[in-house]
Amino acid sequence: MCGIVAAAAGKNIVPVLVEGLKKLEYRGYDSAGLAIIGNDAIERVRSVGRVAELEIGSANTSSVTGIAHTRWATHGVPSERNAHPHVSGSIAVVHNGIIENYETLRRDLTAQGYVFTSDTDTESIAHLLESTLKSEPDLFRAVQITCRQLVGAYAIAAIDYKQPGKVVVAREGSPLLLGVSETGNYAASDASALLQVTRNMVYLENGDIAELTATSVKITRLDGTPVERPVNISQLSAAAVELGNYQHYMQKEIFEQPEALANTLEIVGGSKTIQPGIFGAEAADLLADVDSILILACGTSSHSGYTARYWLEAIAGVTCNVEIASEYRYRTSVANPRQLIVAISQSGETADTLAALRHAKSLGQMKTLAICNVPESAIVRECALRFITRAGPEIGVASTKAFTTQLAALFLLTLVMSKVKHRLTPAQESAYIDQLRHLPVAVNKVLELETEIKAWAQRFADKHHALFLGRGRHYPIAMEGALKLKEISYIHAEAYPAGELKHGPLALVDSDMPVISIAPNDQLLDKLKSNLKEVQARGGELYVFADADSEITESDGVHILRLPEHYGELSPILHVIPLQLLSYHAALVKGTDVDKPRNLAKSVTVE
Repeated sequence: MCGIVAAAAGKNIVPVLVEGLKKLEYRGYDSAGLAIIGNDAIERVRSVGRVAELEIGSANTSSVTGIAHTRWATHGVPSERNAHPHVSGSIAVVHNGIIENYETLRRDLTAQGYVFTSDTDTESIAHLLESTLKSEPDLFRAVQITCRQLVGAYAIAAIDYKQPGKVVVAREGSPLLLGVSETGNYAASDASALLQVTRNMVYLENGDIAELTATSVKITRLDGTPVERPVNISQLSAAAVELGNYQHYMQKEIFEQPEALANTLEIVGGSKTIQPGIFGAEAADLLADVDSILILACGTSSHSGYTARYWLEAIAGVTCNVEIASEYRYRTSVANPRQLIVAISQSGETADTLAALRHAKSLGQMKTLAICNVPESAIVRECALRFITRAGPEIGVASTKAFTTQLAALFLLTLVMSKVKHRLTPAQESAYIDQLRHLPVAVNKVLELETEIKAWAQRFADKHHALFLGRGRHYPIAMEGALKLKEISYIHAEAYPAGELKHGPLALVDSDMPVISIAPNDQLLDKLKSNLKEVQARGGELYVFADADSEITESDGVHILRLPEHYGELSPILHVIPLQLLSYHAALVKGTDVDKPRNLAKSVTVE
């Protein structure tokens, strides 16, 4: 969840860069840096820690053109050498995202004589751009050519001291917007960083490249085709986050999931291995003594925990239990000092989860891990270990991107525990890392199914009840789908393991009760097919989310939507996306307040 600020103006822009980073510090605060065009050279200032340290270090720096970056260190000890901007020759680059093919680029660039001094994937962008400039001296054209060689998600800003007064930015999968004014032009990851200089915002689309000077803005696509993007007047306040071009925050946050996952999984962009240190400096020693795991959470976060239980037991071989936080502390439980307590919360302030965590600690269970989206929250502060999911601000009451990033974090925990328990071979680790790197791209492909899902949602206009079915690790995903639907559409929905149909829920099935099923191509698919036939035989109408290779045939009363690819253990992350979209569009059909459903709040800070 790195933050980017860039500026080209008619006056000193260093204070603007620093102030912008302060506003973006929620996106990361383990290191920060800036680079400006000085007298015939790039001047760079970097610091470990808060932006305040960078402010002190850059107090005597001045320029009319520059870029800046604030970073959350995801692996190892935060260090100055890993801090952005990265410099190569005459250019400097900042980047937010994951470059999937950085290893190939690194190998090719090393062969050309480039020396890498950091562990980041971003440095490969800097060297690639510098190499491109040798044959294409124009910075704007060079960035276009460079971006065509990148695979993954990115927001990039670059400067070249040989071309003063110019900043070039590019976007693909990570947030980036422009701020335009009469005194200069700017770019940032979030509108909040630019409100100090302008409220006129231009939201870049994926595949856009922009050239900024103090007096002009030029935007093209990757192929050089000029485009115009509208200027929006920001209404951003301390209590709100920019909605942009979306109708609702929930919709925005659903479509931010590739970016959120890329940010959360940034660790796999620059490393060939997964190390315990991603959960804290003490993680290796603490986790080595863990004999079981207890997950404490509420609502959507509990569904991520239930999914993780399948992973942790199947892959890591570690016993895992999940407790609803509001229930856990009111029953007598057997304390186990060797058990890892995992507290999951989007806000980190959920009262029941916080109380459950404190209860566990009062029983002598001091091995604690927070999985949370807010770095400075209470739950993070009170746990020995932490993992910040880096989803960014989530405004919609119905959690979406917070959920999928929690799943990503829990899968990383699964891999770490597997390594600690010596159950993960190097080949398996490499394969899982490749899957994680590709995950944002895979999610983006699922989002392209929105039009078909929207058509399905039209059939929910007069429905009052729905049943969600899943098996194995997809049963918690069915639970999450049911929760989403009831939260924002007010359609009563419940989830069941498909094998339990004949033990009661089948009595409810008729033509007025849609049955939504998750049908990945896994070892339980044949059994699930039998369960679906039970529904069909009773006149139920089925809506089936299947994998591309799931052998399920569409027929009267059986609607099939096929996901683009099967994703193995990580399939739950892909399969929840269409359920989110179905709930969202069903709510639109019902005419409810999507972002502010009745009787609910975003963060439950009271018992």
